[in-house]
Amino acid sequence: MSFKFEKLTIWQKAMDFGEDINEISKNFPKEELFNLSSQIRRAADSIALNISEGSIGQSNAELQKFIGYSIRSLAEVVTCLYKAKRRQYITDGKFQEFYDESFHLMNMMIAFKKNIK
Repeated sequence: MSFKFEKLTIWQKAMDFGEDINEISKNFPKEELFNLSSQIRRAADSIALNISEGSIGQSNAELQKFIGYSIRSLAEVVTCLYKAKRRQYITDGKFQEFYDESFHLMNMMIAFKKNIK
């Protein structure tokens, strides 16, 4: 037995992405612990959390709404990545790696949202 969201590729990818973000944010300076580190972790976790919450809803409109929240959370993560790069907490290479992963996940979520009937 499993929950419906566990079968969704976007949820699985969002779970992995959240763990990757958590790992990289451990290298941010200690003074960012309650600022950028916390913000990027919460935003990254929110992606998978909203996908799962929306999948339990009673309507497709509700699922679309929560996928929209996930997309917004992903955009927040990207902005945090830009902040981390500008502050030199991550290399250009790491930024690009996470940016590409974000872009791919965003496209998957948008396509999923469009296909909800």
